[in-house]
Amino acid sequence: MNKTPKMVTNGRLALNWYLLSLVVVILDQWTKWLAETNLTFLKPVPVIEPFLNWTLAYNYGAAFSFLADAGGWQKWFFAGLALLMSLFLIGYLVKAPRQAKLLSLGLALVLGGAVGNLIDRLLHGHVIDFIHVHYADVWHYPIFNIADIGICIGVALIVIDMLFLEKKREA
Repeated sequence: MNKTPKMVTNGRLALNWYLLSLVVVILDQWTKWLAETNLTFLKPVPVIEPFLNWTLAYNYGAAFSFLADAGGWQKWFFAGLALLMSLFLIGYLVKAPRQAKLLSLGLALVLGGAVGNLIDRLLHGHVIDFIHVHYADVWHYPIFNIADIGICIGVALIVIDMLFLEKKREA
């Protein structure tokens, strides 16, 4: 008789991951408030020359300003998408396998980032960005924020879990 052990889910322990998401949201909103109150729009403030500036910018679209000039409907589209994704992640964190800590960490970071940028869209009509990575005047990465960092690191952790850890859990 070969019984497969039942996978234990996060269940109530998902609250710990929600708290991490909340930390991301608080850190994101606090740093955006600092940027708004201390920086001048599109005026770079050197931090580590020639690699890092604080530069206040507004993103009316999605990543890399995708659809930024679409006429206004994109605010509601991306806000709705962020809300749906956040609700999905809240539910999925409860059902995720308890031993899949890297997966849960990634989901929590994406959730925090999605909520942080959702708050901006609903309150301001745009996302506040301020971290500007560049190399002198030769190369510029799009300006971003703490929520974006949470989303990118979270997605990377989810992909690592999918590629290298998921099959080990199922075995």
